[in-house]
Amino acid sequence: MDSIIFDLDGTLWNPLDVSVAVWNRVLADNCVEETLTGDDLRGIMGLQADQVGEKLFPHLPKEQCEKLTEEASQLECVYLRKQGGQLYPGVESVLERLSQQYELYIVSNCQEGYIESFYEYHGLGKYFADFENPGRTGLSKGENIQLLMKRNSVERAVYIGDTTGDREAAELAGIPFVYAAYGFGDVEDYDYKVERFEELVELFD
Repeated sequence: MDSIIFDLDGTLWNPLDVSVAVWNRVLADNCVEETLTGDDLRGIMGLQADQVGEKLFPHLPKEQCEKLTEEASQLECVYLRKQGGQLYPGVESVLERLSQQYELYIVSNCQEGYIESFYEYHGLGKYFADFENPGRTGLSKGENIQLLMKRNSVERAVYIGDTTGDREAAELAGIPFVYAAYGFGDVEDYDYKVERFEELVELFD
């Protein structure tokens, strides 16, 4: 194995507090009389932007869902650049150690600017060689993994994520899947499983 590719939400950090604040501000600004909770947003983690509005607001017109999602996506990056998310315990020390042995990457189902916000606030970009997301490419997560691997001449990698969608993306890309069981999802089929981020050191050693 030469490379490790990470999901972001539910794998490297938990952004729910920021996401809740952002969405509720956007709803209020658009006179939508609803309030979202962390549990509401937990259910959309790992989805692409075009699926988010339909999942959260199935009773609203498609055009309105798209408008709300676009505004929330833009504002979320602004908030995260200023206050970040909640890193899982041991993230930086583990990334530092793994980066000495492997090339590290991020592929996430997020908007353009989101991963950059993660890098900027937490100062972790130095550990990663590249990243990709559908906000830049319009591709699925599995296709983005393939694209990133081809672009960086990655021959043998694993993908670490916390949802069934992550497992399916790894399967499409033809690489093993490590289930981050501490994250947001409930995955039954995986190649490896970790209960804490720090366990990755032992797994890859």
